[in-house]
Amino acid sequence: MQLRIPTAEAMEALAARLAAQCEPGTCLFLQGELGAGKTTFVRGFLRQAGYQGTVKSPTYTLVEPYEIAGKTFYHFDLYRINSDEELEGIGLRDYFDGRSICLVEWPERGGALLGKPDLLIRIQINGQAREAELQAHSPQGQELLDAVEGLNDTTN
Repeated sequence: MQLRIPTAEAMEALAARLAAQCEPGTCLFLQGELGAGKTTFVRGFLRQAGYQGTVKSPTYTLVEPYEIAGKTFYHFDLYRINSDEELEGIGLRDYFDGRSICLVEWPERGGALLGKPDLLIRIQINGQAREAELQAHSPQGQELLDAVEGLNDTTN
């Protein structure tokens, strides 16, 4: 699925729509160059879940946990990861426990340790707007795609 995302607010709206459908155990991968809107997406996602604080990319801490309304969310930023050993060192596998919702920026740096996401979101900069490509890799991912069907009608 391809979506045109004209503003940061529209990126947050997309994320909110997906967050409203996410169940514990869901994993989303966010790919895109620096400044593409990955953290903006995560902010919208977490706000939909009920988080009111500041959301920043965990570039140096690698993972930021959030406990919201009885659910656990993990926001990863793997930009600075250089090896599988570093991921093993932070206990990466323990976060993907089937009970948490994981949002992973720069998943390509995680290699095979990450496995496949439920939903892969590739974001490209197109002038002031963004183009987002969403791909489901599981039945849960397909449910998320179904939840945003027709969203482009409201984001253009």
